[in-house]
Parts: sequence; structure tokens; C-alpha cells
Amino acid sequence: MSMVLRQDVRLTVAGRTDAGVHATGQVAHCDLPGDLPGPGSFRDRLTRALPADVRVTAVTPAHPAFDARFSALCRHYVYRICDRPWAANPLRRTDTVTWPRALDLDALNEAAARLVGEHDFVAFCKRREGATTIRELQRLTWTRDADGVLSAAVSADAFCHSMVRSLVGALTAVGEGRRGVDWPASLLTAAERASTVTVAPAHGLTLVAVDYPPDHELAARAERTRNVRVAQRP
Repeated sequence: MSMVLRQDVRLTVAGRTDAGVHATGQVAHCDLPGDLPGPGSFRDRLTRALPADVRVTAVTPAHPAFDARFSALCRHYVYRICDRPWAANPLRRTDTVTWPRALDLDALNEAAARLVGEHDFVAFCKRREGATTIRELQRLTWTRDADGVLSAAVSADAFCHSMVRSLVGALTAVGEGRRGVDWPASLLTAAERASTVTVAPAHGLTLVAVDYPPDHELAARAERTRNVRVAQRP
């Protein structure tokens, strides 16, 4: 963007994904000069400057209070696994993990349901200085499509570093039968990252959507998000 405008531009994104993670629903905002061409023309100029694996699908003027990161209500991810190596589609190899062992869908969902809610997910996160690990996990469900591919739909108000991949790593241990369905939830009482949790590969994860409130609620939402949550431990 700086190359197109020939000036420095500070971009704020909704989700800072790990290296190797995809995004089809990323949202970003920046302050731009007022003499730009129309949104469609600006989008086309960006497209010509971007590499083939990056696309800006829409450019829209935003409310002054909009903040792509702090105004977000919910972020939605999908993690894709094919646990039937012979059925793995080579054309989806960049966004689907091929798993060498069969996974039990019912066990995955039973264990996942026990993680939903507001918890301290420190056992599943890499700590960042000054950041909280308390998150409200709003959805974590698994489905299997007609091709046999398992998809985990994961939604939360926010995620900490490596949280989704760690949750998937813990749940696959349950799906394989190596851990009981209550094991991932038992880690929610931990005071530090659990060394027993494996982080799933990055390329299976995609940020698919970000939700925002109406314009008149943007400022209040951003202020609330900036307030660091503190765990209420017994």
C-alpha cells in the first residue's frame, strides 16, 4: 500500500495470524489521504502491486471510530484435517493437514464442548508481555464433509498466540484415543503453558471472518476490548 500511495501507511489488522496460517476474511484499516480514487479503482491498483497469494477483495470507507483490531466482536477460524491419507486432495494440500491416524468425530466434539466459555487459556497459549490469556471461546465444533475432511469451526472474541493450533493439537490427541475427553478441559486450571499440548501445523488454519458491531457501538467496543481481563481463580 505504501508503494501505491508513495507514502508511509500504518496498517492495523483484525487478526495477527501465526506464520503459515491463511486468511480469507482478514480485515484491516488505515488512515488515507482524502484525494484517493474511488474504492474500486484503489482496490484494482493494490491488486496490480500485490503478490499472487495476496488479494484485497474490497475497499470501504469506515466510520471514524472503527478499529479493525479492537472493535471486533468475534473472530472465526476453520481448521481442516484429512485423517484418511489416501483421500487427501493434492489441490488442497496448502490449507488441509493430512493426518496419519483416524480421528473419532464424536470424541472430538465431546472434548471440544467442555472448552467453550470464558476461561484462562494459558495452557494453550504462548504468553506475550502485557497481554492477557483470558478469552471467551464462543464456538468449537467439528464436522466431517462428504470427502471425509474434518473441519473445526472455532470462534472467540479474540485469540492469543497459537491458541487455536494448540486447541486442535490437544483435541486430536483425544480423537486418536490417546487422551480422555476430559483432558483438554482439565488444562484450563493450569497456571502456565502445558508442555503436553502439541501445536498443530499452521497451514491447516484459516481466518474466515471477523464480526463488528453497528457504527454507534464501535467506540465503546474498542474501549472495552482494551481493558485487560484478569482471571478470577478460586
